[in-house]
Order: sequence, then C-alpha cells, then structure tokens
Amino acid sequence: MPDWTHVCAASKVEEGEPFGVKLTEELRIAVYRVDDAIYATNDVCPHAFALLSTGFLDGHQIECPLHGAIFDVRTGKCHVATYDDVRAYKAEVRDGDVFVDLDSTSS
Repeated sequence: MPDWTHVCAASKVEEGEPFGVKLTEELRIAVYRVDDAIYATNDVCPHAFALLSTGFLDGHQIECPLHGAIFDVRTGKCHVATYDDVRAYKAEVRDGDVFVDLDSTSS
C-alpha cells in the first residue's frame, strides 16, 4: 500500500538544484527537478554520511560531495561498481506540493 508523504512545496525544487528535506531523525530525502520532472532519493549517501542534496547535479546524475560516487536520481543506481546504490522513491507533484511514496522504489 502506498505511503505518499508530503515533502515540500514544488516551488522549492529548482531545475538542476537538489533540495534536501529532513523528514525524521532517521530519514532525509533529496528531491530533484530535471527537465521539469520530479525525482527523489535518500539524501544520505550509503557509503558515508554525506548529503546528496549538497552534491553536484548534472542531468539525471547526482555526485556525492564526499567521495564523488555518481547516482542516477531516477533509479538510485550507482555508476561506480564498488559502491552501493541509494534508494530512489516514486515522486510526484500534486496541487503545487511534492509527495514521495516512502513504501516504493522507482525503477
């Protein structure tokens, strides 16, 4: 069953500029706008505590600011074979707000 959670106003997510949101002490979400589509991943890199929302976004790829691993914001797949993927979530805009399905992963 989907767990759609309000994350932020869509106006806070600018094209090409990652936006981080702390939902709980344990869960941070990074939201991205690429070609006017909305994507979401865990904000914390799976290799060390670094916020992906402070990384460099180039198209659909976000680069971790700590060690340079590159993740696809659509799928969470890491482009470096030695690193783990990051969790990606289904995301959508409804009435000007971004919602993320915390129970699903995008593919």
